[in-house]
Amino acid sequence: MAISTDNVISSERVEGTSVYNAGGEKLGTIDDLMIDKVSGQVRYAVLEVGGFLGMGTDRYPIPWNMLKYDTSQDGYVVPLDKAQLEGAPRYGSDSVPDYDDAYRTGVDKYYGL
Repeated sequence: MAISTDNVISSERVEGTSVYNAGGEKLGTIDDLMIDKVSGQVRYAVLEVGGFLGMGTDRYPIPWNMLKYDTSQDGYVVPLDKAQLEGAPRYGSDSVPDYDDAYRTGVDKYYGL
């Protein structure tokens, strides 16, 4: 059985894609994808917010299933506003956490999963 290219996307094309809230306000761009080693499923899209040329940016892991692609915006939409995002788990570019069970539980709990 062949895989339809309509149903898959290269991670290279996802990285750099804009992320908006439901009101159309740009929150940031996808910097990275975190993939579960065992299942092979994307667990988190890491949203990069702020900074300049990667300096002073914050990275927010957002559960992949929260992102919905919107062709009219050519980007992903999440059900979050800036205030919700500001309170979310985040890290700097130089301090990537271990995505161990405790960290994942904290992220998922914040987003109500």
